[in-house]
Amino acid sequence: MKKLVVIGLILLVAFSFMACRQQGSGTAELVFAIWGDAGEEAVTQQAIDVFNNMQNNSRVTVRAIPWEAYIETLNVNAAAGQLPDMGMMMESGVLSFAERGLLADISAMYGPGEPRPIDAVAFKNAQGNVVAYSVANVMLVMYYNQDMFRTAGISAPKSMSESWSWDQFLDAARRLTLDSAGRNPGQPGFNSNNIVQYGAMIENLTWQLEVWTVSNGGGFFSPDGREVWIDRPQSIEAIQRIADLHLVHNVAPFSPGNTDDGVQRSLLTGTVAMTTNGTWNIGTALREPRDAGRLNYGVSVLPNMGTRLTMNTGGPVVVFNQTRNLTQAMEFVRWYSNPDNNFGLIEAGIWMPTLENWFTDNTILRRWATSPAYPPFDEFNSAVVQTSLNYSRPVANYYTNNTDAFYALLGSVLGNVWTGQTTAQQAITSNIDALRRAHATGQ
Repeated sequence: MKKLVVIGLILLVAFSFMACRQQGSGTAELVFAIWGDAGEEAVTQQAIDVFNNMQNNSRVTVRAIPWEAYIETLNVNAAAGQLPDMGMMMESGVLSFAERGLLADISAMYGPGEPRPIDAVAFKNAQGNVVAYSVANVMLVMYYNQDMFRTAGISAPKSMSESWSWDQFLDAARRLTLDSAGRNPGQPGFNSNNIVQYGAMIENLTWQLEVWTVSNGGGFFSPDGREVWIDRPQSIEAIQRIADLHLVHNVAPFSPGNTDDGVQRSLLTGTVAMTTNGTWNIGTALREPRDAGRLNYGVSVLPNMGTRLTMNTGGPVVVFNQTRNLTQAMEFVRWYSNPDNNFGLIEAGIWMPTLENWFTDNTILRRWATSPAYPPFDEFNSAVVQTSLNYSRPVANYYTNNTDAFYALLGSVLGNVWTGQTTAQQAITSNIDALRRAHATGQ
């Protein structure tokens, strides 16, 4: 029955796309696909009517598709030659659609000398042409409890050029870890069964682990995305180091690696001194407790295992190659991606902008980065803005395909590593054929 309902929704949306294609004679009629329900469709349409009312070249109509049917719906429409003109796309779906030739080349969307997105948010096809830009730029950082750091006499690194080595990070984590008697790991009498304050937590949600493998000289995949590198010694060592924070060093709480609430489970509980996670937490998780006086937090850079870097991601919007109105479709996507038109999310600390001049032009930068949602400007500029410009590279979704299948299997494989039932070496090498197959086939 559920499958029949999904098929019905697919056909309904397919016919809707066809009907919209037949409208209009002068002004181009464009369809913008989103995932969501009727309520989200109405809200999005209301926002996009601003675009419709400011120009006469095109009129954009929003079509919402249920999340569980989104990709299947697009595939049905692709086969019928009836893809929408533009659409939201999950990060992991961009290169899949690009490889099938379903995405338009939007390299010409920004002209010479015009403000354009930073390179780290560009999705490129096998020919090196841009087929999508993220409309949001979010990246991995380290958050810390300033009161706990002050009590321990520790200063967090202010910039990526000062980032801690892994040994320095581990030393700080030990000094910040306390049992009920105030003892640190390694001190006589330390009670690992009665820890009241942990020094650190590295978010081990699967996609966030890639940065550590790359920093250590390995990676999930080769830089061209063709080979699986998760079984390289450097990659295995990086993952084991993260597991050993809890298993060996007693400086981190247990984390199962399958939930996206690391900040809530660490910094917000008042039991962890520092944690890694994404910049979206500034607006979604950290502002309210800070403003209420329950948390005095700061933002710093990731420690490193050899190479100083962070990783970024962000949801893209694409132009499908079946559009008959490429110029107008790119005009809309450019408008939709303009940070001015998403300023509420940026000002709230949930998104960061994608246009380079929003990071390099001090006047524009201060317009958003001095919002009350953010940490103090000098700290945020040094640890986040400059890091985004100079030390950020995109996660695997931007340069290789079938990441969903790979992530799902890797997350399952690593489950027993976090509990100490097996080592990273054993877990990864015994499953490497399946991991390679997941990357190659998506299954």
